[in-house]
Amino acid sequence: MTATTVVVAEDEAIIRLDLVELLEAEGYVVVGSCGRGDDAVRLVTELRPDLALLDVKMPGGDGIEAAQKITTETDVAVVMLTAFSQRELIEAASDAGAMAYLIKPYQREDLVPAIELAIARRRELADLAESLESVERRLAERTLVDRAKGVLIDRDGLSEADAFRFLQRNAMSTRRRMADVAADVLAGDAVQ
Repeated sequence: MTATTVVVAEDEAIIRLDLVELLEAEGYVVVGSCGRGDDAVRLVTELRPDLALLDVKMPGGDGIEAAQKITTETDVAVVMLTAFSQRELIEAASDAGAMAYLIKPYQREDLVPAIELAIARRRELADLAESLESVERRLAERTLVDRAKGVLIDRDGLSEADAFRFLQRNAMSTRRRMADVAADVLAGDAVQ
């Protein structure tokens, strides 16, 4: 199993160095660090780490703006770090796509679970998106087959079962998917 890669964005240099040291001691690979929000977005876009650890208050675009861009443009999990615990800030971070939120000064034992939770949640979202895409693709293929059956029924006077068998036989004999044969029928390229 490969080590989790991280980009750290914290405007206070001492805290940033401490974070990098702590993360590396915990087995993470810090692939980049910076002190500005715009630099964080650039680093994440270039390096594609597994996780971005972002301070909320930074120059060059705050961490919430950076999180919004990162989660919109990449498949990188985001954990927010801040000295502020106002509910509005937490909601804004969540709305921006942050998967976890830590209040400074954070405890070392809280950091790793927050990171692992964020990565797991990001993976779950990616799996859901992939499942949804698969379902949508199958539904589109099923709709295509149904439309082609309708053409065969209307044009050639076939029963629904015969129209289905026609599509199925052609798919098997040409070693193509039924949706491809259905597309040919709809284009007028496949005749009985």
